[in-house]
Amino acid sequence: MRPGLYHPSEFRDNCGFGLVAHIEGQASHDLLQTAINSLTCMTHRGGIAADGMTGDGCGLLMQKPDAFLRAVANEQFGVELSENYGVGMVFFSQEEAKAEYARNILNQEIIQQGLEVVGWRNVPYDDKYCGSMARECMPAIEQIFVNAGNTDKEQLAVKLFVARRKAENQLAEDEDFYICSLSTTVLSYKGLMMPVDLPNFYLDLQDPRMEVAMCTYHQRFSTNTLPKWPLAQPFRMLAHNGEINTIRGNRNWAKARISKFRSAAIPNIEEIAPLVNSTGSDSSSMDNMLELLVTSGMDLYQAIRLIMPPSWQNMEDLDEALRGFYTYNSFHMEPWDGPAGVVMTDGRFAACALDSNGLRPSRWVMTKNGYLTAASEIGVNDYKPEDVIAKGRVGPGQILVVDTQEGKILHTDDVGNYLKVRQPYAQWIKEKSFYVESTLAEHIPELKPLTADERGQHMKMFQVTFEEMDQVMRPLAEKGAEGTGSMGDDTPIAVLSRKVRPLYDYFRQQFAQVTNPPIDSLRETIVMSLETRMGRELNVFEETPEHANRVILTSPLLSPAKYFNLLHLERPDYESFHISLSYDPDVGLKQAIKDVVAATENAVLQEKYCYLFLSACHKKASW
Repeated sequence: MRPGLYHPSEFRDNCGFGLVAHIEGQASHDLLQTAINSLTCMTHRGGIAADGMTGDGCGLLMQKPDAFLRAVANEQFGVELSENYGVGMVFFSQEEAKAEYARNILNQEIIQQGLEVVGWRNVPYDDKYCGSMARECMPAIEQIFVNAGNTDKEQLAVKLFVARRKAENQLAEDEDFYICSLSTTVLSYKGLMMPVDLPNFYLDLQDPRMEVAMCTYHQRFSTNTLPKWPLAQPFRMLAHNGEINTIRGNRNWAKARISKFRSAAIPNIEEIAPLVNSTGSDSSSMDNMLELLVTSGMDLYQAIRLIMPPSWQNMEDLDEALRGFYTYNSFHMEPWDGPAGVVMTDGRFAACALDSNGLRPSRWVMTKNGYLTAASEIGVNDYKPEDVIAKGRVGPGQILVVDTQEGKILHTDDVGNYLKVRQPYAQWIKEKSFYVESTLAEHIPELKPLTADERGQHMKMFQVTFEEMDQVMRPLAEKGAEGTGSMGDDTPIAVLSRKVRPLYDYFRQQFAQVTNPPIDSLRETIVMSLETRMGRELNVFEETPEHANRVILTSPLLSPAKYFNLLHLERPDYESFHISLSYDPDVGLKQAIKDVVAATENAVLQEKYCYLFLSACHKKASW
């Protein structure tokens, strides 16, 4: 049993975030200072402890400051870094024995990838700028430098990723060990200090040699949990403001789909499982997935739109080619949905994206000095009005990207125009996908009206009470309106009730801790869809016409007509298996459930059935 209401998988954040990038990719110390000053303006968006100096967490994720790192490596190790190299920021236990053990494990995994560990550097800091609470749990902070030899940048990124994941798995019991970043392109500085104290704590940030062309920043407000150093943001690719309400499903699907993540870059992906964490914050899990997709070779734009698509299903004026892309993309993964504003960088691109509902604001400004800043609110960057070239906001489901290599700013339409022509998605959908449709007038021979006795029997079976019939169903049938009633509910929850309750009464809807998103697919049809897909899923990292061979339903709730259309679906690779839920009372409910589970597992293991029918009345059951 759990010791209390707390569980490590329930971290939530509601924060401030932003990015600063030079459009032409010109690195400077001034840009870093601009990011730090902007972060300081986000102080009001974070929590602060009673000691007045310990915060919920803040940090920077910047483009790798190449000149600074090469100079530091030469000064400390007397070594010239190779053309391609990696650098990491790592938290260790303050106990030297535990830290040395963890350090050796990471060294071994990096060496096994054919890379050279140049050395470890103690990151200079001044802990008087941390509060007493932050100092009590402060880790040892070190940087690792890795030479790549002749390994190219893409291969090096994969090798560092695999080495990190293998080390993390071996050191899973060490709660103090955490790799903030280990990358060829970015570097992280973060902790539990206040934003104004971040550059005073990390002395590197004051060094004028530290020049970057882009930097994301984040001020954390921990909604319902205690702060931790590793949970300060940004993470390894992104910083997130909001909540992922679907996080449990996203994590479970990531675990279930591991066989569908087959990449030439990471051929033995099982060795680095789990793909996303289940004990960190929801933001960190989303960061895990984005990093996996990009490192495995997926285009960053596609990865972002796979995780955070806009509400495209009910947009009547949406370009058909773009609709084809979003439909095709939806076959691979469910959205990581909820109130969310995200900034991210991979060292070349800096991007800001909002959830489909737009429940977290973001404003951007472009100035004459070549800077583009985006943040949770306007005014975090101290610029003069006459220096503004353009400004605007990132709206619901929209995205803003700075490509520092090409010197371009891409808005939502630009990203959509790029994605929709990568493959003939709309054509594949038209040729391979099948929409299950029905009409109210459709005649179904097998469906007959219930007699009064049968209706009473079914009402008992589904435990429809007189109150529900009179107060809920009657207004729906007579007036087409929902019945009104008090919000108060003194009925015992199902698990404590003395009455027999329907199975679904034992489940409670999870909700947003801070912002309740729309949950009514009729009133909120613009931003919500119940569209459901069925069929065999294929490799996420491949794009073929066969990926579009799916059955699409407008809702998971099947009308009788749709049920019978699906039941008699005659398509290759869509063979069904039928399981009866009726059982002999002498067998007992517990054993009957076990039998259904066993039958389901056996059907799945045969690898020839596409979907299962579980029915209490279907007479053609396969089992």
